[in-house]
Amino acid sequence: MIITEKKSIEEILESLKGYQKIFLVGCGECSTTCKTGGEPELKEMKALLEQHRKTVLGMCMPSAPCIAPQIKAELAKNMKALRESEAFLVLACGLGAQSVKDNDRLGLAIIPALNTVFGAVMDAQGNFVEKCSLCGECVLDVTGGICPVTLCAKGLLNGPCGGMNKGKCEVDKDKDCAWVLIYQELEKRKKLNQIKEIQQPKDYKKSTKPHKLVVSK
Repeated sequence: MIITEKKSIEEILESLKGYQKIFLVGCGECSTTCKTGGEPELKEMKALLEQHRKTVLGMCMPSAPCIAPQIKAELAKNMKALRESEAFLVLACGLGAQSVKDNDRLGLAIIPALNTVFGAVMDAQGNFVEKCSLCGECVLDVTGGICPVTLCAKGLLNGPCGGMNKGKCEVDKDKDCAWVLIYQELEKRKKLNQIKEIQQPKDYKKSTKPHKLVVSK
């Protein structure tokens, strides 16, 4: 899940300077779950913009605006309003905003209403927790399913730093040291020998951006 947060209305209005007629795009998946780009947030944004004398000509909420066929279908259904619009205000992550741009045939301005913060899992209490850095070189098989690249503040691959104290992280004393958690997990699974395996420095070429995955047909 991609975690987003709302920009302030002041920042949004600054970005919308020079644009009067606005079309809103939300997101039915991640932004809806984060309560930043679902139906209530679209309605709230419409009211705020109208209070500041902007004209909202329409809105749509594809399930996942980052998926081209979905945003294309929504834009096609709203083509009459879009032909009169000057800018999209996108209540989705940066991926969704760029997908709107890529699939817009009219060349409207793309204005993000949200900041994209991180990728996360949702825990049993409904909190969002970052657990993967999308590094392109997964080591979960040798670290007991716990990612040191993300959960260790220093991204260490071969055990804790010298600042670990009583199982807590040197950087955040309220946070468990990732390598202590890894040790405990491997011990529980009788796999402690894996902690002795020296992990080579990461190949940062694998995380060079931008990535592309070509799906064979």
